[in-house]
Amino acid sequence: MDSLTQIVLGAAVGEAVLGKKVGNKAMLYGAIAGTIPDLDTIVGEFLDPLTAIEIHRGISHSIVFSLFMAPILGWIVAKIHRKEIATWQNWSWLFFWGLVTHPLLDAHTTWGTQLFWPFDLRLAYQNIFVIDPLYTVPFLIFLILALRLPKTSEKRRKWNLLGLIVSTSYMVLTLLLKWISFGKFEQALADKNIQYAELDTRPAAFNTILWYANIDAGDKYLLADYSFFDTQPITFREIPKNHNLLGELAASKTVKRLAKIAENWYAIEVRNRDFYFNDLRFGTYDLKAKDLKFVFSYKLISNSNGALKIKEAERDPEAMKEVLTGLWSRIWGN
Repeated sequence: MDSLTQIVLGAAVGEAVLGKKVGNKAMLYGAIAGTIPDLDTIVGEFLDPLTAIEIHRGISHSIVFSLFMAPILGWIVAKIHRKEIATWQNWSWLFFWGLVTHPLLDAHTTWGTQLFWPFDLRLAYQNIFVIDPLYTVPFLIFLILALRLPKTSEKRRKWNLLGLIVSTSYMVLTLLLKWISFGKFEQALADKNIQYAELDTRPAAFNTILWYANIDAGDKYLLADYSFFDTQPITFREIPKNHNLLGELAASKTVKRLAKIAENWYAIEVRNRDFYFNDLRFGTYDLKAKDLKFVFSYKLISNSNGALKIKEAERDPEAMKEVLTGLWSRIWGN
């Protein structure tokens, strides 16, 4: 999820683990631990675009990484704060939970995490968007209330615990909402007697009221949305897969790597004789638009030796403003 949310979660976990002994230092180092896994984005700046995509939420978001880094960071901080009553083991325990709760939270998003690296398994429950104010804001308020109190205060621990309980309860609620919306899409497909191989759902940006669905229907995809405030039946929009348009390019390592990243939820589009790889997992800017534009779209470029490289399609800031306006309207029903 977003950096602020990971900082809040890390700080709350740090407080729960060691706040009674070291006070606000527990929140500080918990917050630091909560941001460390996302440093893979900095590493990605020095790599080619495709490799950067592949490593994101990879090893740094694994249990192995947490187990390896926690004692190292714990030893460093123990040396810095020798006068504190906390031991090296105490600090290591704080860093482990600060590090590991980061990928545990990210696993609920669409991108997911490789929590069990080196095993080739990406967990993505897709029940919360990467930025969700209803998860983060109450959590942050409870953390601030705890921060203002002395480390020995019982109220401090209660405020922090309440923040953890409320945020976790909301996460459980999003799983329930995903289950209900999934059933709505299933019923709509059954009502229209549509045959399909797979159904994939995820929440729209910034909320869990509006949900999107991708449906694999053979040589095409069906895209749909559903709001809990809807009064009209769910409708489906067809998108051809067009995988055959790639021809021999389909056998290239670049396309295969992209297909693996997209978990085979992709469509090929041709614009001005250029091939674009559209990752369907993150949906479109506006499902009702005449010409669909996908959030993650990559131009396939052949270099001088015939190998393929990719370039992410640029986003239009003005178009994004229109999308947000349309999203707010769509949340409240059709």
